[in-house]
Amino acid sequence: YLNPVFTAGEYHKYDLLDYFHVSPNMGTDEEFRELVQDIHNRGMHIVIDGVFNHCSWYFPQFSDVVEKGESSEYANWFYQLQFPVIRPATEEEKPTYSCFAYERKMPKLNSSNPEERAYFMEVCRYWIREFKVDGWRLDVAADLGHTAEYNHEFWRRFRQAVKEANPEAIILAEHYGNTRDWLQGNEWDTVMNYDAFMEPVTWFLTGMEKHSDDYREDLLGNAESFWGAMRHHTSSFSMPSWQVAMNELSNHDHSRFLTRTNHKVGRTNTLGPQAAEQGINKAVFREGVVIQMTWTGAPTIYYGDEAGVCGFTDPDNRRTYPWGHEDQVLLSFHKDIIRLRRENEELRTGSLKMLENDYNFISYGRFNRKGQCAILINNNNHPITKEIHVWEIGVPKTGKMKVILQSRDDGYCMEGAEYEIKAGKILIEMPQTSATILKYVQE
Repeated sequence: YLNPVFTAGEYHKYDLLDYFHVSPNMGTDEEFRELVQDIHNRGMHIVIDGVFNHCSWYFPQFSDVVEKGESSEYANWFYQLQFPVIRPATEEEKPTYSCFAYERKMPKLNSSNPEERAYFMEVCRYWIREFKVDGWRLDVAADLGHTAEYNHEFWRRFRQAVKEANPEAIILAEHYGNTRDWLQGNEWDTVMNYDAFMEPVTWFLTGMEKHSDDYREDLLGNAESFWGAMRHHTSSFSMPSWQVAMNELSNHDHSRFLTRTNHKVGRTNTLGPQAAEQGINKAVFREGVVIQMTWTGAPTIYYGDEAGVCGFTDPDNRRTYPWGHEDQVLLSFHKDIIRLRRENEELRTGSLKMLENDYNFISYGRFNRKGQCAILINNNNHPITKEIHVWEIGVPKTGKMKVILQSRDDGYCMEGAEYEIKAGKILIEMPQTSATILKYVQE
């Protein structure tokens, strides 16, 4: 998944100038076409970022409104225009138009306008048809339009256009909150999974808010809160949309997960970028990766996380990938656990069931008819001993379960002890700050 590749003004590329061409500082349209082909040749897919809620104040249609006022044919492409439309010179000046998140450089688009809607339907088809991209990620998708009626109408038409261009293309929306209204099968396919993944995992393992803007001692290690959030927010998914939800630990909008492990509240402008790397805990980060790679959904790695990149919220979270200076242990860990996920079908598509839980400890199973795994997370800074009722995930009352991965304070290993199953239970001692994946050994 790429952030916007289109011609835009700012470094982040969310203030679009041209929806039909690649930004010149990234390359040419032909080079992007070659990139997509190379990705497909490797058996991979590519999703691009669709910014249909707002544009740049130098977007040609908006410039026409600034120049011509009410006589512009594009005057109804934007909201709450007060003529003459003026680009405010400073942040203190109030814009004479509706804009995105109080950002005066990004006028909000009027998705209820039929001409504008037709324009963006062609945009969505164009990149699938001409460049063979495999889907769209939708920026601030629930905010399009000024009423729910127009919002849903836009996305129903968008889905129809996308699926006509490629029935297999995915529609993945940025969204916070209840997803149910958009996941009825006629709008989005799924969402970036903040509420039913990123936030519960972050609070449980670090006690930090995902922007590093707050620290909650009462949520750190709170297994009851973790499972309560997971149950509540997952209930708004259909099963197909849950199975492909984008499960991220970090992304371009929030602090890096590795930075959150240091419990520092602040941003670059308050603490400085160096603070993002101080006091981090890579063992806690690996616990998060274990959950990510064994949870229902599509694990999505934000570039550089696998190499040990730190950073506070935007723009510090968009640091350059550390070419030649990667954390080789973290890199190997990601490769190994991805391979483990691929080799064990139950970790990808199996059922998920909560097992034993305690302060700073959670456990759950992933299982199907062919295989059963138990995942145990000890987020305490001391060892613990736990009895796990593995019979609940289809494991026989007797037999053995074997460690196929364990992450600890001092690193990780891909094999470990075997545990005797007695009366459907195992007794296991877990090191401090550790994550363990056990698999039933077929006899």
